[in-house]
Amino acid sequence: MTMNRRSLIGAAALALAAPALDGAQAAESVKPAAKAPPPVTKILAQWILASSYDTLPETVRREGVRSFLNWVGVAIGGSHHETVDVAVAALQPFSGPPQAGLFGRAERFDIMNAAFLSGVASHIFDFDDTHLKTIIHPAGPVASAILAYAQMKPVSGKDFLDALVVGIETECRIGNAVYPNHYDAGWHITGTCGPFGAAAAAGKLMGLTEQQMVYALGLAASQPVGLRESFGSMNKSFNPGRAASNGLFAAILAAKGFTSSEGMIEAKRGWANTISTKQDWSEITDGLGTRYEALLNTYKPFACGIVMHPTIDAGVQIRDQDHVRPEDIARVDLKVHPLVLELTGKTAPKTGLEGKFSIYHAAAVALVEGAGGEKQFSDRAVNDPRVVALRQKVVPVITPGIDAAQVDMTVTLNDGRTFHRRIEHAIGSVETPMSDAQLEAKFTDLAAGVLPEAQAKQVMQMCWSLPELKDVGAVARAGVQGA
Repeated sequence: MTMNRRSLIGAAALALAAPALDGAQAAESVKPAAKAPPPVTKILAQWILASSYDTLPETVRREGVRSFLNWVGVAIGGSHHETVDVAVAALQPFSGPPQAGLFGRAERFDIMNAAFLSGVASHIFDFDDTHLKTIIHPAGPVASAILAYAQMKPVSGKDFLDALVVGIETECRIGNAVYPNHYDAGWHITGTCGPFGAAAAAGKLMGLTEQQMVYALGLAASQPVGLRESFGSMNKSFNPGRAASNGLFAAILAAKGFTSSEGMIEAKRGWANTISTKQDWSEITDGLGTRYEALLNTYKPFACGIVMHPTIDAGVQIRDQDHVRPEDIARVDLKVHPLVLELTGKTAPKTGLEGKFSIYHAAAVALVEGAGGEKQFSDRAVNDPRVVALRQKVVPVITPGIDAAQVDMTVTLNDGRTFHRRIEHAIGSVETPMSDAQLEAKFTDLAAGVLPEAQAKQVMQMCWSLPELKDVGAVARAGVQGA
């Protein structure tokens, strides 16, 4: 048989390539095989189901209650924001049976939509809890999902609290495993890790088997949501809202036997390897049941991005303690970490939502109004001529040696005098936590104008009494408009 010219060239090329290919294969064969990850998804599922209220340390129970109280307060406070109004109007025509209500409102929705809307309401002020190791806002996805479920099927306070802690632990540990690489890539980590927490907590209350819980975590892994580009818009609060409904959705499907891969978190083409260049499995599996991320949860005294809190703390101190008037200020110098400008570098915000991501506005409004609550991050405050004028005098500079949780502020007056503050740990941090009394004051302020004072106080008392409640759905019913 004869070969044409093209066949001869092809045969020669293959012959020439063969030694190279053999060499490459030989080199590959001597490389040490990558160590297989542990069965993270299954280990986590087993721990989720083994946990109970009785196994939780008292300190963890207490922090779980504080997390719930803070979440209810911010959900009430955000319930009538334009963002929630828009979402309610958009979804109401398509909602299923009226299974669950919303804090501060009269409308009722099916539990999937109720979970989403509660997650939106609780995050829209950017006033919710923060796990500082990952910048995850833990309670929003978890509490939104399980309180919606608890309005359809009675859940005791002890079971609810255990599920809440388990959900927070699950999402934060998974976040630890991929932070900061995952976050640096542009993902909104509350939206990507939140579905795991919501699925774990809801699945626990539903009584899933170990196999079903593995499926629930796998289905949650298939539903990451949220990009950091959304910050400063309504879309940011969409992310924890969707995380809540996605996690609840995963648990509901798994309860009926809807399957998933059994290694969706750790597999080569699973969640962690797909959306992050860092995977530290020990952050998920080590110390389960003895080391609790819930103890690292923090609560915001200021309604904005967490990296702006030290600046507000410093500004309020200088205004109040040194009696500095904004019209006398010539310049405000800030020494900050690079993340501050990356996350909050908006120089000329036009809306309150944009102001939550402007270090310029944060410094100015703290010095003008001596506060950093929701009123200071409203459209009114962002466009206040005094604030606008002062923020043009704010000069943040990235400075080596300054941590993301710190700031060094120097205010220079027109007459040349200077006032200085360096904040190492802002109020609301793990090192300087908000007290129970401060959390109550925050709750009361958020509920004012939404619920009558007596009703708000009743809801707050029920939150503090969470472990004693026979039916946690009663908290939701007590907090609706017109209750």
